[in-house]
Amino acid sequence: MTTCPDPDRTALDLLDAHLEALWDGAGLLLAQGPVLLLAEDEGGLDGADGGGELSRWVLDRLRRIPCEPEDAFVRQVGSLLGEFRRRRSAWNAAALRLLDDTYTFAATGPRRNENWAYDVHAVLHRTVADPRGWVRLDGDRTNTARHTVPAYPFDPPDVSEMLERLYPLDREAAVAALAIMAEEWQSEHAPVRSRPDRDAVLADARILLDRYGPTACYWTNATVAADDPAPDFLAAGLQGTTSHGFLTSEYLNGLDLFEDLGLIAVADEEVGVFWSLGAY
Repeated sequence: MTTCPDPDRTALDLLDAHLEALWDGAGLLLAQGPVLLLAEDEGGLDGADGGGELSRWVLDRLRRIPCEPEDAFVRQVGSLLGEFRRRRSAWNAAALRLLDDTYTFAATGPRRNENWAYDVHAVLHRTVADPRGWVRLDGDRTNTARHTVPAYPFDPPDVSEMLERLYPLDREAAVAALAIMAEEWQSEHAPVRSRPDRDAVLADARILLDRYGPTACYWTNATVAADDPAPDFLAAGLQGTTSHGFLTSEYLNGLDLFEDLGLIAVADEEVGVFWSLGAY
């Protein structure tokens, strides 16, 4: 049986891609592009779940942003995109609260293979989209370094070798591993374990992992998990964590990648990939 696409979801996905293109500097002409026709398409903007109202709000705000100077336009579009994503879903809001201020990669792709390493490879190479249209955090998506290293900043092992660099984690250890990705690799003055909002940070991490359901399995490249699926990531913090590297050793655009911590969530229908990156 063929299902019809959800027009409300389609409109929101189109708006997200449009705003991201503007934010990436794709050109001011996009501000007056075909996406604005959605404002006149009442059928495409009147979703029963509030998506139509959100679409109209975004389009109204976009029209009000002056196109000049261009750098100010791009900054305001970036702010609008962030607010749009937060309003779109609680998962988006949690991802942005937890990880948006650190050098991280967070993306989800479809589970299509019995050997989920193929699906993780697809996420790291950006060849698949989020099945639900939710946010991905990927500051390197337009980095010219990807002309040299297509998966930049990653140079993941081959599928046949991936499990050699990964260890299983218990659910609560996975929550803690994700939570400490809110820390910095260098000069972290406030580890999660000592923050006044520690419980809120852990709650956001749980929201993100709840997406993958109660039967999801978790894997990490942290070597501390080699002999124990429940290591205390909070006590160690990000700076006390060592791992098998998934990053490229290429020195590109003046940035040296030196440490990383990864978490992979494997569910029946999706794979989530979360990575914290150390660089200087």
